[in-house]
Amino acid sequence: MKKKWWITGAVVVVLAIVALVVGPRIYSSIESSDPAASVSTSGAEAATGDLDGEWTVTAGDAANPTSAGYTVAEVLNGTDVTVVGTTPDVSGSATIANQQLTAGEIVVQTETITTDSDRRDNQFRGNIFDVANNPTATFTVTSPVDLSTVPTDGTTATVTLDGTLTLKGQTRDVSVETQVLRSGETIVASGNIPATWTDYGIEPPSLGFVTVDPTGSVDFLVTLGKA
Repeated sequence: MKKKWWITGAVVVVLAIVALVVGPRIYSSIESSDPAASVSTSGAEAATGDLDGEWTVTAGDAANPTSAGYTVAEVLNGTDVTVVGTTPDVSGSATIANQQLTAGEIVVQTETITTDSDRRDNQFRGNIFDVANNPTATFTVTSPVDLSTVPTDGTTATVTLDGTLTLKGQTRDVSVETQVLRSGETIVASGNIPATWTDYGIEPPSLGFVTVDPTGSVDFLVTLGKA
């Protein structure tokens, strides 16, 4: 009996060591240092066509592929790590009249947001965001925005978008500095919306060897074409 208890105790100790040593290594192997997407002026052209009209989100191109997701910081074994999750499954529209953005919406499919780790993504889809019951995240513009200062020569301008952000069924008023590019017959826009996760009912996980920051950002890079 004593021998059996000794063996059981040894197994427990070994498993504890594996959890403390291997667990963090596995998690550290899935960290990401890629920056959140931002507008690229590579290959940008002078704007053509009328700014006013109805616009819809498209897939974009190699320079500015449409995507959205999140950025959050972690402390992993005392080391700061930046995690970025993205998806190309983004839809939306915009209405521009008299060079004023009068309406706009971006809808993100949360189930396809991925990092470089299935393990992390499964946590996000389940306990963290519950994508089965919250299949989308939405940003909606609520105030007119003057776009008359956006250059037509293939360079960018920054405008402020006031709107609402809906995550996990919770909606909050937000304001986001947005980089805008007119290139050819397209409009490209990107921004990073600061977010405190608990404001949206999202609890940042803490697994002992890794702690997720309580704040981060919801990021978007969208290319729009005339409807």
